[in-house]
Amino acid sequence: MPKVTIDGIEIEVPKGTTILQAARMIGPEVAPPTMCYYSKLKTSGGYCRTCIVKVTKGSAQNPNPMPKPVASCRTEVMDGMEVQNITSPEIVEARKGVVEFLLINHPLDCPVCDQAGECKLQDLGYEHGSVKTRYEFKRREYDMIDIGDKIKLHMNRCILCYRCVKTCEQLTDGRVHGVVHRGDAAEISTYIEKAINNDFSGNVIDVCPVGALTDRTFRFKSRVWFTKPVDAHRKCDKCCGKTRVWLKGEEVLRVTARKDQWDEVEDFICNSCRYDHKKKSDWTIEGPSPISRQSVISQNHYEHLNELKVQALKQQKALGFMDINKRP
Repeated sequence: MPKVTIDGIEIEVPKGTTILQAARMIGPEVAPPTMCYYSKLKTSGGYCRTCIVKVTKGSAQNPNPMPKPVASCRTEVMDGMEVQNITSPEIVEARKGVVEFLLINHPLDCPVCDQAGECKLQDLGYEHGSVKTRYEFKRREYDMIDIGDKIKLHMNRCILCYRCVKTCEQLTDGRVHGVVHRGDAAEISTYIEKAINNDFSGNVIDVCPVGALTDRTFRFKSRVWFTKPVDAHRKCDKCCGKTRVWLKGEEVLRVTARKDQWDEVEDFICNSCRYDHKKKSDWTIEGPSPISRQSVISQNHYEHLNELKVQALKQQKALGFMDINKRP
């Protein structure tokens, strides 16, 4: 099996593994960010360029570096390859430019956007973006439309990652929406007088990394950090029935698919689970959902209470604070 070194960490991976997949095997500390790649969607990736890396050594047989940054989601690992991600100032600066391009037409809707708090573009802009934009021209503007009785499309926020298109193409019987027009006029839209209406259409909301596709039944009901996400399940004939239920008190505000540490859906769920079962009694609650400490959703999340105590004690000890239990 080929060996690859990413940011000084060597790992052995199966043949055919991409640089991005190898980086994720090492851990999130070296994994490049992604906005269009989705491991469960075939042919995804290669659109947004946020996952670019620098290949300083092509392979053991051909040690020459690649002349330009490459998309890690599309580039396969070669034996002896050496890659730089966060350790390359060139890549850090290039990714900053990519983020600036993604934000050129994106409105500052975070204060009113339902995706705020779980938006990957927010995270990307905070970690890799600039403080100010150099763009001085008018941004593209579209009217909000309903592309189904439960889905709202806000095209102003779309970054054309193609995830929703590929989800409908690969998960449903007939895709009725896609990318129309070209260049800066390109937009996500349905075909004339068509609407997305099938048993798994709601999954386009879960795969959207920004607030372009939102759940109409949840719009403006609550901020996600005021809710309590719990893993739950029910018997379902159409899907696995394993979901994430977002509670506010005893009220079920919304139901989504469970996501892994890369913010990708573990199992796609049907619309019946997503929209038709909004009572807590409809679900068997398994326990609190695992939420990253870096996420604003994790505030007051009791799953991490003991972890926070341990971290606080370690910090106090490192700073030389006296243990409160040992004070005279």
